[in-house]
Amino acid sequence: MKKVIVTTTINPPTKAIKKFDALSDWELVVIGDLKTPKDYHLDRGIYVTPEMQEAFDKELSDAIGWNCIQRRNFGLLWANQLNADIIAVIDDDNIPTENWGQNLLLAQESDVNYYETELPAFDPIGATNYPHLWHRGYPLQLLAKRDYSQKSKKKVTADIQADFWNGDPDIDAICRMEHAPECTFDASFFPMTANKMAPFNSQNTFITKKVLKDYFLFPHVGRMDDIWAAYYVQAKNNTVVFHEASVYQDRNIHDLIKDMKQEYMGYENNLKMVNELPQNPDAILSYLPEKSKHAFELYKKHFK
Repeated sequence: MKKVIVTTTINPPTKAIKKFDALSDWELVVIGDLKTPKDYHLDRGIYVTPEMQEAFDKELSDAIGWNCIQRRNFGLLWANQLNADIIAVIDDDNIPTENWGQNLLLAQESDVNYYETELPAFDPIGATNYPHLWHRGYPLQLLAKRDYSQKSKKKVTADIQADFWNGDPDIDAICRMEHAPECTFDASFFPMTANKMAPFNSQNTFITKKVLKDYFLFPHVGRMDDIWAAYYVQAKNNTVVFHEASVYQDRNIHDLIKDMKQEYMGYENNLKMVNELPQNPDAILSYLPEKSKHAFELYKKHFK
């Protein structure tokens, strides 16, 4: 089974990248950006320079733009070229723990904690030992209505596995400014899934090959790139299971006010999206700027 790790970076190889590069049963693909050091070097993995990306698909490169995390879409395409069966998408500040990649539930039937909610979306963080926090991209209008009382065991087959992160979790800027958490998630709450779609991110997330053609990190929508990708692939009948933390998030420095501004498009549209997409996945196009839609079309051409 071919397993590929994908990320992008503007930093020299971080502690996390060096650890991922050392995993003998995975192949690491790092996508460079214009700010990435010119002498970037991996011991085992593949470093894809900006020039290599432009040679691969100049039109897509132009549509995505530079100096943005969405360059990692080229990593997804590289994984496809490598014929990967499982693709792990990570950030360069996700330091893997010993259990990283060891408890994969993809493409097999597994017993999970199954939540049923009447709300249009499920927040996985609220179901853990941190019920006062919420996942980035969860509709804020639903926070006070979250209810985890309808819980059972169920067998499901996951197409996507979103592992959690100890340390600084993936919450939105409002939640981070209010709580500034340092988390250690209790493993007993995992694995879990729900009867409604849920936000998941593009850090410490594993997807199967069949998801690749629909999994696109939308550029030009701020910090909703991976969240809207998550909602879209779930609307396309892919099942996500959340699993225990397998990285320590030593978060890169962020300007939280800037983050909040980049999340505003989600604050405004996430609730409408989770109501609309289950019936019509392509409705996501109405939320995207033209340049983002164009980039998505160019990405999809690689799977035809």
